[in-house]
Amino acid sequence: MQKSSYFIICVAIIIGLGIVFISNSKSKDNTGKITTKRIVESNKPVENSEIKDGVQYITINAKGGYSPKNSISKAGIPTKLIVKTNGTYDCSAALVIRSIGFQKILSQTGEEIIDLGIPKKGESFQGLCSMGMYNFLIEFI
Repeated sequence: MQKSSYFIICVAIIIGLGIVFISNSKSKDNTGKITTKRIVESNKPVENSEIKDGVQYITINAKGGYSPKNSISKAGIPTKLIVKTNGTYDCSAALVIRSIGFQKILSQTGEEIIDLGIPKKGESFQGLCSMGMYNFLIEFI
């Protein structure tokens, strides 16, 4: 075969593989339609707090990011944040909450309890990993 034949075959293979990879990279539901529902649902604020003995405890899981990403809690109550790790070896173990001056590398497995004081209505706290790749937000209503 000539050089031009090899070139045409190579280009056809590259284009074919490109089409396969691009079509498989998009998230599809059972009907084959592209969907962003999972992304929207993961960003919905969740109430992940409980009140014990007059103290509000908010729980965030840290592993491959923070979950839930957005939380809502009650204002005007002494509040503590519990950050749970379980085999966390990524940058989400290096937690920074600038508004309260918190910065710490968390244990790979365990819990860190952080005192947030008594948040006011409309106040929010944002936590970030040290690289800024992962974050979470707690809003007080």
